[in-house]
Amino acid sequence: GAWDMFRAYRDMREANYVGADKYFHARGNYDAAFFFSGGAWAARVISDAREKWQSDVSGRGAEDTRADQEANEWGRNGGDPNRYRPAGLPSRY
Repeated sequence: GAWDMFRAYRDMREANYVGADKYFHARGNYDAAFFFSGGAWAARVISDAREKWQSDVSGRGAEDTRADQEANEWGRNGGDPNRYRPAGLPSRY
């Protein structure tokens, strides 16, 4: 599960595509939760820790954290990550 989360994060950084953040959140959580035993737990722990750090340190704010957590939960619960996919994001992602 942790590898799936890292891979989504790496792809997000590589893509550097405006508006794609929530897609990569949902995709990382989806992949972690549905491809490996214990992945949903790992995805929740990693997502919660990242969002806590982000809200405490980065100053992005409660609204961004709430939207990120919504995308995280959507993916973890089996929702299609493409719900958050922005138009024009290269198909390799």
